[in-house]
Amino acid sequence: MNRNRIDKMPSVSESYWLKSTELPTFTSLEGNLETDVVIIGGGISGIMTAYQLTKKGYRIILMEAGRLLNGTTGYTTAKLTAQHGLIYDHLLQHNGKDTARRYYEANTEAIQCVKTLIHEKGIDCDFFEEPSYVFAENEEQQKKVLREGKAYEEVGIDGGFVHTIPLEIEHLGAVIMNQQVQFNPVKFLKPLVEEIVAQGGLIVENTRVTDIESNPRPAAVSQEGHKVEGDCLVVCSHYPFYDKEGYYYTRLKPSRSYSIAAETTKDYPGGMYVNAGEPAHSLRSIHVDGKKLVLAGGYGHPVGHKQDTEENYSKLYQFTDRVFGVEQVPYRWSAQDPYTLDQIPYIGKYSTEMDNVFVATGYRKWGMSSGVLAGLLLTDLISGKPSKYEDMFSPLRPITEPNMKQLAETSFHAGKMFARDKAEIPKGQFTDLRPDEGKAMKLNEQRAGAYRDQQSNLHVVDTTCTHMGCETHWNEAERTWDCPCHGSRFSYRGDVLEGPATQPLKKLEEAE
Repeated sequence: MNRNRIDKMPSVSESYWLKSTELPTFTSLEGNLETDVVIIGGGISGIMTAYQLTKKGYRIILMEAGRLLNGTTGYTTAKLTAQHGLIYDHLLQHNGKDTARRYYEANTEAIQCVKTLIHEKGIDCDFFEEPSYVFAENEEQQKKVLREGKAYEEVGIDGGFVHTIPLEIEHLGAVIMNQQVQFNPVKFLKPLVEEIVAQGGLIVENTRVTDIESNPRPAAVSQEGHKVEGDCLVVCSHYPFYDKEGYYYTRLKPSRSYSIAAETTKDYPGGMYVNAGEPAHSLRSIHVDGKKLVLAGGYGHPVGHKQDTEENYSKLYQFTDRVFGVEQVPYRWSAQDPYTLDQIPYIGKYSTEMDNVFVATGYRKWGMSSGVLAGLLLTDLISGKPSKYEDMFSPLRPITEPNMKQLAETSFHAGKMFARDKAEIPKGQFTDLRPDEGKAMKLNEQRAGAYRDQQSNLHVVDTTCTHMGCETHWNEAERTWDCPCHGSRFSYRGDVLEGPATQPLKKLEEAE
């Protein structure tokens, strides 16, 4: 057993959002099809895009590699807010007042869209309107929070700097944004999925798209070779997998973070919170089986850069226990999200060479509002409706000089990890592995990844990522092989869990 594992916490990750709701199931793609719009990805972005388009009369086919909502959307902290950390001072300094204001307006419109749908359709999804806070823990953070408060004034945001917060934690003030939302995203999206189907939309699951063809009409090509052709195609696969255009692997940096739902001795005071520094501490309430629990998140790190990820859960537990007193943790889960060069999502045309192919990615862990926003904006773009947000979110926007450094660092980082891991010679014997332990080892002069499951069965794979050849690293808490270069993740059996990789890790002969 890992020394960082805590008895009051489950040893296997499970999302309450997915446990709380039984989703409909759909068959896989069995042949070639044609439609108006092909949508790749069954998370909040893909579903909201499909919903908005079917409302306008478009025929859609939504293709999901696994099960609907079993990606990042099903493992979020589900804060639906326009308060994305200390983003507005950053936008004022680097992009100007107009961009900062439009960013706020775009996300506020997304929140209002959700509120309207919940009200009109009577969706029961644990909806609560709450104030959202970013609080300072030291004087350096306080300076940043004060600047953010001034940015709120300049942009015209409903909120500003406050000296105290309801949360009983040491702080030096915070910036508040009023009338934000927390909800259960799976409960919210399920009725929309049902309505998409009722309106004639087609959804296929367990259908991984591995290629895109763009002439004369765009088409998604499945792993089995089936094609779905449309007038337009939308990539909502979280991390874009198609590398022949757009080169998103040079412009995105994926980060993983952790969440626990805890029964506590102290009552939760209301509100949603995140600190202004690192490590991140995110807080909100969550209703589980009639009980009000604390949902804590944070302790993020670049994907594939840490093996002992149980430590992250442990630290999150200790923080929550310090603030609220933990009695039990019935659920824990983790997720990841890519960051763009300038902190603004990429929503729009995939590349200059693919006019009718669109993409939505780079939500920086604020995917609830960004995903809804993507559905609204992509629908406008596909239907030819002008949008005042198009240029701001366009993936084709110029890379400014400050972001050129970030671009170079992202590319250098991938090259550095590739070279370092190729030169590393793993040590250890397969016979040394205990049940529920995994690590990289040497097998027949090559690097191999081995995991011994709880029944003592050994699973061995080639750790070379099938995306661009970097070496994957063991993730202890989730029992996965994670790529430190571009964020692909694989099960211990080698199955693809997260892109951009589309092919599984190669299985190797067991060494016992």
